[in-house]
Amino acid sequence: MRILFYLYLLIVPTLLFSQDKPKEKPSLRQEANGEDAKKEKIATIDMYRIISLERDTTYIDTSLTIQREYSHNYLRRDTFGLLAFPNEGQTYNTLQYSLNNFSPYPDMGLKGKHFSFIEAGDIRYASVATPVTELFFKSIIGRGQLVDSYFTLNIHPRLNFSIAYKGIRSEGKYINHFANSGHFRFTTSYSTENERYYANAHFVSQDILNEENGGITTIDDFESGNPNFSNRQSLEVYLTDAESFLKGKRFFVDHSFRVNPSKGNNNLFVNHQFNYENKFFEYKQPTLTSTEGSSTVFRFGDSFVSSGLKDQIHYNRMYNKAGVTYENTTLGRFQFFVDDFRSNFYYYKILVQEDGTVVPASFTRNINAAGGQYDYQKNKWTGKFLYSRSISNQSLSNLDAKMRLDWNDDFQFDFQYQNINKLASDNYNLYQSSFVDYNWTNNFKNEKINRLSANAVTPWLNASLNLITLDDHLYFENVASSSSQQIIAPNQYDKTINYLSLKVNKEINFGNFGFDNTILYQKVDQQDAVLNVPEIVTRNTLYFSNYFFNKALFLQTGLSLNYFTNYYANDYNPVTGEFFVQNQKQIGNYPNLDFFVNAKIQRTRIFIKAEHFNSSLSGNNFYSAPNTPFRDMTIRFGLVWNFFN
Repeated sequence: MRILFYLYLLIVPTLLFSQDKPKEKPSLRQEANGEDAKKEKIATIDMYRIISLERDTTYIDTSLTIQREYSHNYLRRDTFGLLAFPNEGQTYNTLQYSLNNFSPYPDMGLKGKHFSFIEAGDIRYASVATPVTELFFKSIIGRGQLVDSYFTLNIHPRLNFSIAYKGIRSEGKYINHFANSGHFRFTTSYSTENERYYANAHFVSQDILNEENGGITTIDDFESGNPNFSNRQSLEVYLTDAESFLKGKRFFVDHSFRVNPSKGNNNLFVNHQFNYENKFFEYKQPTLTSTEGSSTVFRFGDSFVSSGLKDQIHYNRMYNKAGVTYENTTLGRFQFFVDDFRSNFYYYKILVQEDGTVVPASFTRNINAAGGQYDYQKNKWTGKFLYSRSISNQSLSNLDAKMRLDWNDDFQFDFQYQNINKLASDNYNLYQSSFVDYNWTNNFKNEKINRLSANAVTPWLNASLNLITLDDHLYFENVASSSSQQIIAPNQYDKTINYLSLKVNKEINFGNFGFDNTILYQKVDQQDAVLNVPEIVTRNTLYFSNYFFNKALFLQTGLSLNYFTNYYANDYNPVTGEFFVQNQKQIGNYPNLDFFVNAKIQRTRIFIKAEHFNSSLSGNNFYSAPNTPFRDMTIRFGLVWNFFN
């Protein structure tokens, strides 16, 4: 796959620069009217569309804004509310709990390994007037590179293809913290001339490899500021040869057929969605002992093997959703559907523990549900109301109501209420490992989640409010008796957790200067410290932008401050690929300053940033997790280059 990717990078630019644009031949009408045969057709921006699975449409944007600065990263999106680990390509700690999207269906788990995993809803489909290429590059931490290449074309006005690959190799600054991943995507979209049939399909293949060092063992050495440890390779880590690997492939099709031959005021559609995915996770740790100062510790407890530990998990799922939709131009769209969800989370052995408990080899799901959805659009109001409930033995339900008011170009308001009866992720109910204490079988109750949210976009500020109530909340905790060990076990909280978040954003412009501010306030009401988040998270960016050289160059430069208050942040466990609750060490209360200079020349955007340039001035108290320091100062550069052939 990597060979194909590099060939693709070499061939595409060659084709782009070596081919001369053919001259347009005059039509018979042009010749008859004596028109200039050299006159070219010009494609407008609305002919370059990007379409989501929900049919939301945007256009390819080559502008350079402050939002582009925020999204120039490995995830290719704004990461406010996420806290990166020291190496690019590693996991993220979650500062903002309301970023979570809730689904009633169970998943594989291993959420710490899925931040960069591209899900079905993340895929975007295209419709373009001419072939489009986008090349993304960014330098990383240590040796390596981060690239993302994308190419799409319509071989027919109603048939589109796209191919893309994102890859990273980053060495990092700490011992055993190398990251290497690849994400291949292929999409196609088709519709008939009378729009009676349409289809979106994609294939995705992804692999995410991370060396896992388990954090540093001697925090005092890091915080002391001793110049002997300014080279981060001098700091001792728990794991020197462990690594985790997640691999997945997905085939996805979403299509619809209109029963009536021509579209009218009343239409009947038959819909079908198919999603098949398989995943593989492996954790390897050749050396089981760790060194902590002068002591030898078994970080994850006793093991069934003395060396060469290798744990593997296999997972596959198949989802089918079929329904009929009645559309009336006055009343809206009424959809009725049934779906079938099948998954298998499995190992290749059965484990019998010393107390006689049998840990089975697999955990299988077979769920059927039925439901309906109503879509309404009239004047300034848009709404979607969905309800589904299982009709099989495994209980789940989902009520999701959304309303949007587009008052005018300056005022938009969104409201949502969601009530979910959610099945637990599979790794909560079954886990096997060569570590003795990492084996369990459970039958947890469903999580109950109520969510009420509101968003407002106004000329004065943008604001979002989330109120979430959690019952039977599932989480991981450390049950080890020694502070040197991590022995993680799943648990279910039998009390209610109430969560509130209020995020406000305001950009102030004065001349060529801009001041962009985002502030998040969070409050959790709970009897025990299970859901831990910082009370305040803020990002403030002061920047200057202007044109130079007769508007041939657009320059943007500024300073960003990122900050969050002290809190007991979750720690990361590489054996399970999960974050877990801890109450031993608080992190936060340190400023993170970035200085950036960005430029745009035609359709090329160039990014240069000094990340966390104050790291040597504020003291070594910056962390991504209790034993994992945040990044030191790093100067990085990159670009995004668009071609419209």
